[in-house]
Amino acid sequence: MHYDSGEHQVVALAGTSVRLKSADGSETAVLLAHLLGAPGFAVVDGEPFPELEPFGLLDSLPKEVLAAAQEWERHIVEVLTGLPPGAEPGTPVQPAYDPDLRSLGERDEAKAAELGVTSRTIRTRRARYAEQGLWGLVDQRTTREWQATGRADARVVQAVKEALEEETLASTGTRSRLIWTVTSALEATYGPGVVPLPGRTAFYRLIDTLSTGRHTFGSAVTRRQLANRPQGPFTPTLADRPGEQVQIDSTPLDVMVLLDSGVAVRADLTIAVDVATRTICAAVLRPVGTKAVDASLLLAKMLVPEPMRPGWSAALKMSASLLPHGRLMAIDARMEAAAAKPVIIPDGVVIDGGRVFISETFTRACERLGISVQRARPNTPTDKAVVEATFPSINSQFTQFLAGYTGSKSDRRGHRVEEGAVWTVPELQDLLDEWLISWQHRRGFPHEREHRFQAADSRLSAVFS
Repeated sequence: MHYDSGEHQVVALAGTSVRLKSADGSETAVLLAHLLGAPGFAVVDGEPFPELEPFGLLDSLPKEVLAAAQEWERHIVEVLTGLPPGAEPGTPVQPAYDPDLRSLGERDEAKAAELGVTSRTIRTRRARYAEQGLWGLVDQRTTREWQATGRADARVVQAVKEALEEETLASTGTRSRLIWTVTSALEATYGPGVVPLPGRTAFYRLIDTLSTGRHTFGSAVTRRQLANRPQGPFTPTLADRPGEQVQIDSTPLDVMVLLDSGVAVRADLTIAVDVATRTICAAVLRPVGTKAVDASLLLAKMLVPEPMRPGWSAALKMSASLLPHGRLMAIDARMEAAAAKPVIIPDGVVIDGGRVFISETFTRACERLGISVQRARPNTPTDKAVVEATFPSINSQFTQFLAGYTGSKSDRRGHRVEEGAVWTVPELQDLLDEWLISWQHRRGFPHEREHRFQAADSRLSAVFS
């Protein structure tokens, strides 16, 4: 265009601003209204300006894609000039690419033989480089933006996304209900018939595309769990030494137990897990309805040696493990008849908002023992991820082998499992205590992090056998 006594080319638009480039290469930014009303403004014909490389798009490319294009540029420039770009002055020209000795076609064939491609590929890339510069050598397959939403109106797409978000905490419905919700929201916002709606099949396809991985029309429990994941990168909880942080939690155990009255009920399991060593410091079983005194009992069990019980294998004795039995005997005589479970005194415990753990009974017990209490954030299980991950291990390696096992979900529950319950709470507690010791001292370390802790701190070698 003709502007300000010269010819310019539009190189960028930003709102109502226009960036112009003159024939001498200088750039100017002006308002569109000023440009159109300037004296002498006109769109002119003539020789087109050189094609500008899309430098902004080049900066957005993956590094490996840009590196491949730059490598092609080196070869194309060598074909055109005889020397690769950036060659030092005085660098001799290879005879196969010397413009004075070889025609352009011969140089194309020489480069094709060097790279193992056809001469047509070299000619095509050379033509693209002449028209578009480095951008012409970029693999265009990596720059395509595939729109999963097809031709659907952007307002429809946004309304579907908002409706899917609202379904997170609602009861599971059907796609037809979601379509009705989206249609009603669009009509209320823009008016009836203003926003073009896709056909029924296309609407279903759009919903399926946007709801992928959200379980919008599946399990409501799974949907809420997925929505409760950390928004950013989740950093696991770490501790440098035993007792630095112990996580406590309670959950119903997937097994039926018999009360003294003969009634079969679910059992509640409360455990304390040391983060540094992954030791299950203590576990307490109670019929459904764990009390604050049960949580306090958990603290008491953590602080004393686990006594051997009649019928337990001699391999579970502390004297048979790698724990420093002789030195521990000098500290506490009860270690002579103790099982091979380390006594870890916690500096701090992490709890959730359960009434059992925030009760005055439990907090006073921690205060008396000099244990600090840290409360996890509401609805954030990742704040105590170690203990949360321990429950499935207990369920898969211990609970499912017991009589009266109920399964982890109602749809996995057997027929009349309560009739198969044979264990009382004390009997099951004894079984659990024995299993925890044997499980913890099984061959090898269950977590890779424990290898790093053992190598970093020799004190931890006394924790595992």
